[in-house]
Amino acid sequence: MSPSALPNLDGSLHHHAPPLTRCSILLLGLAASAACAAAPFRIDIVDDQNGWPVPAVELKTTHHARFVSDNAGVIACDLPELMGVETWFHIEGHGYGVKADGFGYRGVRLTPTPGGRATVRVHRELPGKRLGRLTGAGLFAESQRFGRESRWREQGVLGCDTVYVAKYGDRLFWLWGDTTLAKYPLGIFDTLGATTRGNPLRSFEPPLQLRYDYIRDGNGPIRGIAPIEGDGPTWLSGLITLKDKQGADRLVAAYAKIRGMLTAYDVGLCEWNAGKQVFERTRVVWKKETESDKPPLFPDGHVVRWTDGDGEEWLLYGDPFPRLKCRASYEAWSDPAAWEKLEPQKVVKSRDGAAEVTTHGGSIAWNAYRQKWVAIFTQFGGDSPLGEIWYAESDAPTGPWGSAVKVVTHKNYTFYNPLVHPELTPDGSPILLFEGTYTATFADKPEPTPRHDYNQVLYRIDLDDPAFK
Repeated sequence: MSPSALPNLDGSLHHHAPPLTRCSILLLGLAASAACAAAPFRIDIVDDQNGWPVPAVELKTTHHARFVSDNAGVIACDLPELMGVETWFHIEGHGYGVKADGFGYRGVRLTPTPGGRATVRVHRELPGKRLGRLTGAGLFAESQRFGRESRWREQGVLGCDTVYVAKYGDRLFWLWGDTTLAKYPLGIFDTLGATTRGNPLRSFEPPLQLRYDYIRDGNGPIRGIAPIEGDGPTWLSGLITLKDKQGADRLVAAYAKIRGMLTAYDVGLCEWNAGKQVFERTRVVWKKETESDKPPLFPDGHVVRWTDGDGEEWLLYGDPFPRLKCRASYEAWSDPAAWEKLEPQKVVKSRDGAAEVTTHGGSIAWNAYRQKWVAIFTQFGGDSPLGEIWYAESDAPTGPWGSAVKVVTHKNYTFYNPLVHPELTPDGSPILLFEGTYTATFADKPEPTPRHDYNQVLYRIDLDDPAFK
């Protein structure tokens, strides 16, 4: 009897397909599956006012599948159950969106097809234009599924908190706080560091690409750069390059050692050791001895240089508005007796007079285009917890600050410690760039945005916009 003709239970013969035929069918099925998997439906999210791609816009289906646009505004939709099916996608864009329908839903209907493509136009509600993520993984993960942005390479950082930057030689030196790696949420907890060239952005439009040269163990893994003795994370701030009496450049910062939930127990000053590639403690300013102890005023937060009416150069430290000043020298920075207390403004009136905005974190800078000091800061409270960002101006860095304009919003999401970046744009340009930490922390239990949560996002405002007249 042929092996291809075997008896059934009733005695009749059942002819089986030869092994080669079964193998061929299996291979054809796998090939078809691979073809479907390799051809997702492409969705491009664009700003309806300028046609720019819009990163970090979320589309969510009626069965709660979530997709988020990458730095090129691209989404790859690959759900097999939606292929060829008219599908409603809810849209959440944190300041970008579409009009609500009769039931109050904001979204679009699309029919995904393998290898197909659609464009969704969203409307920007405020002056701030989101350029994209600066840190984290998968900046172009969606685009790369379509063979785009293939030259972009991952750098091993999944998330990082709060940025500081200073000019150091012909480079920019960058610091971040607690850092998430794939192997652990606090993969680096004694400060992440990197350098870039002095003008690291090729364009001020998306898609955004800024590549950091992270500080590593030789050619090995990324590592912390502030191994200051003591339990818990080390946070640095007040980063700046100062000249000493001999004219040498000294890269310095303030440090805080942290226990538990945001509690500092040891604060002081530290300095970059270029040979060892670490920050080292140079002075302890305060150590916690009792539960009621609070750190004194010291040069932490964001720092700017200011030349007063007598031609004297100062360092102003604040968050957002100056609360301490000292002479702009290494010797004055390192001497607590040279530090002078300032009283920062706490409330700024909105330009339309309808609101008094209580300030949270932020930073200031001189703006040559406006011939004003400008501030970007997070609102304490507001429409979302620590998610509303405002712009204000003053003739002097010490205030008074007024005529605040809301520039960015985040629906039930936090965007804290925003940093103005005058060093990234040409002198006299109307373009103002700022970044901040985008995180679910401190909001009302939102779903963390995949890949984007706990990362730095860059925004742009144009100071020739009529909103700032």
